[in-house]
Amino acid sequence: MKFQRHNAIRELVAHALVANQDELRRKLRRRGFEVTQATLSRDIHELRLTKGPGGYSLPNGNGIGNGAGTHAADDGHPSVPEMMESFGLSVRHAMNQVVLRTTMGGAQPMAAALDHEGWSEVLGTIAGDDTVLVICPDVKRAHDVEARLGKMLES
Repeated sequence: MKFQRHNAIRELVAHALVANQDELRRKLRRRGFEVTQATLSRDIHELRLTKGPGGYSLPNGNGIGNGAGTHAADDGHPSVPEMMESFGLSVRHAMNQVVLRTTMGGAQPMAAALDHEGWSEVLGTIAGDDTVLVICPDVKRAHDVEARLGKMLES
């Protein structure tokens, strides 16, 4: 249930203005999730949502609120391990490409993290809603990226 609730929170914040916890709680209730204020506070902390003048934002700054929050002091780009922890589900390589499955709505922040990480094995990424296609120069490097991301999923 927590997994589905976290996905619903990510989707709500990414696609609609959510100004405060009470509004988020009401929107979740409409989707069938009854949560207490304490549970919602824990969810917000676990998902690393930030709150700015325009409302809540996802860790990568995506979302309607898109305000500066607690991550304003760092470089603004979440790390690949952080994104794998939040969104990663599975990873497989095929030829010179890696297919990374994420939670719903997690592909774009995951791809952005990979793009900003600057791995020499990654030529670029293409993101859908729950899938990232990572393009590598050759089969060996695709295998290396698969192994690297796979280790992050295991930890």
